[in-house]
Amino acid sequence: MASGAKRKTTMAKLNRERKLRERRLDKQTQKDARKQASHHRGQSRDVLTGGHDQSIPAGTRQPALDPVVQSLADV
Repeated sequence: MASGAKRKTTMAKLNRERKLRERRLDKQTQKDARKQASHHRGQSRDVLTGGHDQSIPAGTRQPALDPVVQSLADV
């Protein structure tokens, strides 16, 4: 027969499970951020080219672009 006493999960097991859930959530967040960054890069490339293959004539000066850095916390 089954024991009448209910087995309780130890704190160590609960902590291990919590860490595992946090690790999986972090991995999913990073994966989503990479996917979103890739999507944004694809869109910006289309915007910059105007969707056409137009080259810039030689001798035309273009302003330098400032790099954009966005933290994962802002995403």
